[in-house]
Formats: sequence, C-alpha cells, structure tokens
Amino acid sequence: MQFGIFSIADITPDPTTGRIPTEHERLEAVVEYATLAEQVGLDVFALGEHHNPPFVTSSPTTTLGYVAGRTSEIILSTATTLITTNDPVKIAEDYAMLQHLSGGRVDLTMGRGNTGPVYPWFGQDIRQGLPLAIENYELLHRLWHEDVVDWEGKFRTPLQQFTSTPRPLDGVAPFVWHGSIRSPQIAEQAAFYGDGFFHNNIFWPIHHTKQMVELYRRRYEHYGHGSADQAIVGLGGQFFARKNSQEAVNEFRPYFDNAPVYGHGPSLEDFTAQTPLTVGSPQQVIDRYMTMREHVGDYQRQLFLVDHAGLPRKTVLEQIEILGTEIVPVLRRELDALRPAHVPDGPTHAALVAARDAELAAAGEPAYSDAYRFGTGDNWTGLTAEGGQRAQQESLARNRRTQARLAEAPAGKESK
Repeated sequence: MQFGIFSIADITPDPTTGRIPTEHERLEAVVEYATLAEQVGLDVFALGEHHNPPFVTSSPTTTLGYVAGRTSEIILSTATTLITTNDPVKIAEDYAMLQHLSGGRVDLTMGRGNTGPVYPWFGQDIRQGLPLAIENYELLHRLWHEDVVDWEGKFRTPLQQFTSTPRPLDGVAPFVWHGSIRSPQIAEQAAFYGDGFFHNNIFWPIHHTKQMVELYRRRYEHYGHGSADQAIVGLGGQFFARKNSQEAVNEFRPYFDNAPVYGHGPSLEDFTAQTPLTVGSPQQVIDRYMTMREHVGDYQRQLFLVDHAGLPRKTVLEQIEILGTEIVPVLRRELDALRPAHVPDGPTHAALVAARDAELAAAGEPAYSDAYRFGTGDNWTGLTAEGGQRAQQESLARNRRTQARLAEAPAGKESK
C-alpha cells in the first residue's frame, strides 16, 4: 500500500503568533516537505492546483519537476489537476515531459476543483463542469494512447493528425486517478477507463465515502477491468500527532479553530468524530486508519494533509517525521498483511509496464519498441512510413484487446 502527503500550499496566518509566510517561504517549505517525505520512507508527494490567493500552487508541473530533481524514489502526483480548465493537449505534453524527467515517478489526479471563478478565468462555463471533465479526459486519454489523433468535440478547436510529444515513457501513460467527493459521474468515468478513484474525504463522513467507493467498485467490475475488490482506490486524510493525545489536542486546537475552511464551525471533537481528522497519539492515528478498510475494502493509496491551517514549518516537518517513522510502518505492515493476493498494490510505472508487456505477450502481439518513429520531413502526420504503419498496427491491436475485454465483461454478456 502507498502512503504519502499532499499539499495545497495555502498561505494562512499562524493563529498563535500572527506570522504569515511569504509566497517564497511557502514554496520553499513545500519542496522541503516533499524531500523529507522521501527520506522518512513515504511513497507519494502530491500537490494541488489553485489559481487564486491564498494558494501558491498555480503550476504543479513546475514545482513537481523541481522536486523530481531533488528526489530519486518518491512518486510525484497532483491533488488535483483541473481537467475542466486546463487544455488536455497541454496536460498531455506537460505530464509526459515530467514522466520522462522523473524516470516514471509521476501520476496525476483529475478533478474539477472547488473554486467556481476559475472557470471564467480560463474562458469556461461552470455550468458545463461535468461535460467538460468527461470530454477533456476522453481527449487526454486518446492523446496518450494513440500516436496520431483526429478529434472534434464541443469545448475546444478540432485536431487533425495531431501527435502529442513527448510520447509517454516506455509507451505507458502516467497512471490517472479521478478525484471526486460528491459526483457519481466521476466515479463512473474512473470505472469506465479502468483508472483509479481518489475520494479526498477529509471533510466527509465515512458513510458517504463508502457509498462513492462502492459505486466505483461495482462499475469497475461492470466494465470488465477485474473484480470489484481489485478496483484501485485512494483516500485522503488528516492527522496531528504528539506523544500523548492531550498534548496533541492542546497544540492543534488553535489552528483548527481558526482554519479558513473549518474554523469557527464545528468543534474539534465533533469534526474528528465525523471525518477522518485524527488528533492524538501515533497509536490513535494508527487505530483510526486501520478501520478505513472496514468501510471501503482494501485500498491502494492513503494521502494525508499535514501542512494546512497556518502550522509552522518546524511543526509540519515534525509531523512528517512522525508519520514516516511511527505511523506508516505499522499501517503498511498491518494493511499489507490483510490484503488478499489477488488485490493489487498501489500503481507504479514499473508495474504498469510489466502488465502491458504481459498483455502483449498473451495476445501474441509484438513487444513494445521505443524506437523513434517520427520523421522530420512530414510536418502533417509527424510519422515516418515505417513508424506510421507500426502505430496503426498497435492501435488496431489495442482496439482488439479492448473489444475482447468488453465482450467478456458483464455489460457485454448482457447485450448478447
């Protein structure tokens, strides 16, 4: 199972001192948190995307690219990439580039965000949020899985014989999670493509999270990607830990009470009872998160928000240290021991490449070749004659495998 942290890089006053970090300090801190996360053995660092104050996460690819150069093992992800207001062509290019430069250590979470004005800022209509998410991701998926794309949709100019470059590393696109906390349509979208579903349930009761994950699992099986318990699920979380619970509560309470999102609302006690936020000793955090699988089944990724509400940099670093050295080792050991052998672990580039190669071999298809196949003389298709023929063969083979899978799925059997 994969464990990590995510940040939305909010600039919030420290309620105990009144100090407000500068944008530069906040960005420096994000990089320090990511590098420490790797050092203490965490698997994932994820960064959100916002285009308004008080956040400084407007360019996740820039930040994650810099972090990639400072790390060597940790998976770099987003939380989230705005599929509704970013051009799918630019997403395809940027994250394939990051995938290459990080050695495959990148995946991303698609989402619509929670800031309404971002739509008109980027020339879109918030009333079209769901159709935008569905259409834009369909195009992104094709750009990563087809060398040459013809496209015509509702929300962007058509594409003719377009090739997104660079092509995905090893011919395998970055793994995609679809993030949603309330939209069944997004759970359906994740299931249709066989992608991951990330429910960032940091503000929601567990019964709601359970309903959303169960819907995704049912539909994942319906589309023939595997059994429901093999669907790829991720959850959000929050904690604050000290050696004993009273010390943790006393230290965290002023930050909770004044946080921009939930401050001046429910009490700390009510909020921790109703959401995954856990404030206490490391053992209390372990006990709480050991129960999540009872509600959502065996899942693959658990991310924690640790640097919000104005917490000082030193305190956040201490929380990451506690998470990596005292909490995660126990959770990983216990949860991995409970996971059945047929349920997959968290997705990695190496695992995805191995699965692709096995699928090609089983289908009797040629092994993947990363030989460069784009000619400089043909500015229309970008492909050499030989490369174009190979690309066409690969596309037809993919279509045959997809049709075979759908024919064996419950939906295909019902339609016969």
